[in-house]
Amino acid sequence: MAKELHELNELEERVILVAVEMDERSSRSAMDTDACLDELEELVKTAGATAVARSVQKRERIHPGHYLGTGKIEELKAMLLAYDATGIVCDDELSPAQLRNLEQMLGTKVMDRTIVILDIFAARALSGEGKIQVELAQLKYRLSRLTGMGASMSRLGGGIGTRGPGEKKLETDRRYIKERIAELNKDAQEIRTHRELLRAQRSKKGTPVISLVGYTNAGKSTILNRLSDAGVLAEDKLFATLDTTTRKIELPGGSEVFLTDTVGFIQKLPHHLVQAFRATLEELQYADILLHVVDASDANRAEHIEVVYDTLRSLGCEDTPVITVFNKMDREVELPLPMDTMARDIVQVSAQNGDGMDVLLERVEKLLQSFRKSITALVPYTEGSLIGWIHGRCEIIREEHTGEGVLLEVYVDEESANRLEKFKVNE
Repeated sequence: MAKELHELNELEERVILVAVEMDERSSRSAMDTDACLDELEELVKTAGATAVARSVQKRERIHPGHYLGTGKIEELKAMLLAYDATGIVCDDELSPAQLRNLEQMLGTKVMDRTIVILDIFAARALSGEGKIQVELAQLKYRLSRLTGMGASMSRLGGGIGTRGPGEKKLETDRRYIKERIAELNKDAQEIRTHRELLRAQRSKKGTPVISLVGYTNAGKSTILNRLSDAGVLAEDKLFATLDTTTRKIELPGGSEVFLTDTVGFIQKLPHHLVQAFRATLEELQYADILLHVVDASDANRAEHIEVVYDTLRSLGCEDTPVITVFNKMDREVELPLPMDTMARDIVQVSAQNGDGMDVLLERVEKLLQSFRKSITALVPYTEGSLIGWIHGRCEIIREEHTGEGVLLEVYVDEESANRLEKFKVNE
């Protein structure tokens, strides 16, 4: 047994985190670098490795050939021996040349932030759709690095960067990878078509769609579980869940909405992942309201808010109404909370214990009502199908059965208002 435990310990990856800190003329400050490395350490931990040290080099710009200066590379060689590290993880996405040169100069496994994130996604994707999207992202990333990944291309023995659907394709040639990408793109298009059909069905029913967005680990899945019986995995980890989940929930006034959970955002989200997950993230473009969940207890919450809005802009969702939800208010939270001028409303909640969730639903209902108008209509009993349609599509404020028909006061959208126009009454 002792021998078996010893063998398991030998397989543990021990990595050194490496970053380049730009000078003051750059947009990246020392505080940003520390925050990024903290996040990178969490990513590495989530991927199953241990960060044993950090190394930061201050430069005017990243070295185009080998990311770091030669002096820092020599320092890293000594650190690898001193900490018995098995590799390094760079905080930026490396070019094929940088990856190859660093591996040759250091004689060790070299990874970047993108490899780590792809590895986590490969381990966490459960649905067929998620696996397709992850494999597509992996192959696109590796396609441009077939000639540059050096020793890591032939390393199939385990560790970060070797998991997931693309694992057995590390040593295939460029032509085969391109063929596989074409197949996956076809599958992704079928997923997109299926989603469009589901959206069309929801649109016919007139049920509003509310999408949860936010930085990873902000508590989106916990909110979904609190408001529904979704049973989604909710852990204090980055990217605990990847697959989109939609549940129907009831608002205080009795109307129903679809609540959708989406993958969390992160700083420097690899563009391959944004492209591969576009079929999933397209749901955000059709949402009536975005619930922007923010971890109020996080020291970098203001930066996280900006990352989310930047990602939303890249997806074309900048005009969708937003309610910002400051979550985890049961923890130690520094006040005042950051300003969010992009939000239509702001709510403070604790999804863990349920505080503020009733207020959140009330604010969602209030915002939805502001998009619609209230009308009163007297619908004859002979229009039974229309009455049923109203019940399925509109939010009913008041319903009264009279001798002439059903007197209804309802919140309606434009289509509903047109159908009820000839039955409209003035009270």
